[in-house]
Amino acid sequence: MAFLRLITFADAAGSRAGVLLEGGRVLDLGAAMPPARDMVALIEAGPTLLTQVRSLAANPPAAAVLPLASVALQAPIPRPRRNVFCVGRNYMDHVAEGDRTRGVTQSEVPKYPQFFTKAADTVIAPGTPVPSHAEVTQWLDYEVELVAVIGKAGADIPKEKALDHVFGWTIGNDVTGRDLQRRHGQWFKGKSLDRSCPMGPVIVPAADLDAADLAIGLKINGQQRQSSRTSKMIFDVREIIHQLSAGFTLLPGDVIMTGTPEGVGYAMQPPQTLKTGDVMELTIEGIGTLTNAIGD
Repeated sequence: MAFLRLITFADAAGSRAGVLLEGGRVLDLGAAMPPARDMVALIEAGPTLLTQVRSLAANPPAAAVLPLASVALQAPIPRPRRNVFCVGRNYMDHVAEGDRTRGVTQSEVPKYPQFFTKAADTVIAPGTPVPSHAEVTQWLDYEVELVAVIGKAGADIPKEKALDHVFGWTIGNDVTGRDLQRRHGQWFKGKSLDRSCPMGPVIVPAADLDAADLAIGLKINGQQRQSSRTSKMIFDVREIIHQLSAGFTLLPGDVIMTGTPEGVGYAMQPPQTLKTGDVMELTIEGIGTLTNAIGD
């Protein structure tokens, strides 16, 4: 079965949802299926509408097909309705590399997921430059992450039902000001610099892709920095959703970044920081590649 690749794009007629087709083409859902014009509306509509989108993508009407080169890709959910939910220290090798920078040689496995958030308006599109923020941070870093997109509302979600609440998967880059993260004693400030959360390029529905064991990696200027598999998460997506939803309602369109593997810049020897012009390429098997550069 071919994966359905859902996108949000913009042109002179505005922003709307679409399907990325083979051959550099886009199915304009705003034209072909107005109820699916907006990605969050498509998610909220549930599986029936998604099935209709799938059928339409298999036999797209010519009048609703655009050249990809004629539109601008946006983040699949350009502005999440709430903060971006995140999980820290969720790959053991990443825990260990961070501990080593502090002189800790015996790392302990976290007992619970470590949740934090990034502000919703940090989210930016593939290809959009990430500011260097040189006036406030001297230690900009990258993090490739699998992102779970919530499709069905729920609170106190049992672990065995958690994946029923996932609409699909995309890629996120948790760009971080490490010095700010440490200076303020918590993570929000260092994680919420303007335009510090590239996301995309597509959402692959959960029905199309089992995300339990996917290759995940990141390159800087073509050099491999991160390379792992999602099966190495300490807390898998089911556990993350179960724990996050305890006493807290998740809503359709919420996005959850599930943690980054080892290979971040601050833990390298010598430590590496992102600089103007650096190109970040994030790839997750079955989803694609998210590319952004560091701007001025």
